[in-house]
Amino acid sequence: MQHQHEYPVAVELPVVWGEMDAFGHVNNIVFFRYFESARIEYFLRLGLTDHMKETGIGPILAETSCRYITPLQFPDTVTVHARIDSISESGFTMEYLIVSKNAGEAARGTGRVVLYDYNKNVKTAIPDTIRKAIEELEGNNITIDN
Repeated sequence: MQHQHEYPVAVELPVVWGEMDAFGHVNNIVFFRYFESARIEYFLRLGLTDHMKETGIGPILAETSCRYITPLQFPDTVTVHARIDSISESGFTMEYLIVSKNAGEAARGTGRVVLYDYNKNVKTAIPDTIRKAIEELEGNNITIDN
């Protein structure tokens, strides 16, 4: 298991009242929104959103999962950590960790992201500039898949 310091991107988010469900805890789907917030911050740090505006090549989420560990409740603040675990020719696998100020580790998740050419509607290779940005952000903590 990864420790918090091994995630190069972290986003702090408030738990808001409206995220709770009838059972008095944050609804399951909200965890995926938390993952999304960290994923988008990661993309911003890579320059991936600017690259997409310029070229039409950007990320698309192909698969995602969540392992719930501890229920969350309002009021609270969570820190959502993100990292890229492995990278292939046309995509990468992200790992997420949600840590609650009140309850500690709340969830872990994954997301498989594919680079997609939105002009041609096909998956495409990760551009070299983005690959380099990932490697710089992650250091030696990344697995290269062939």
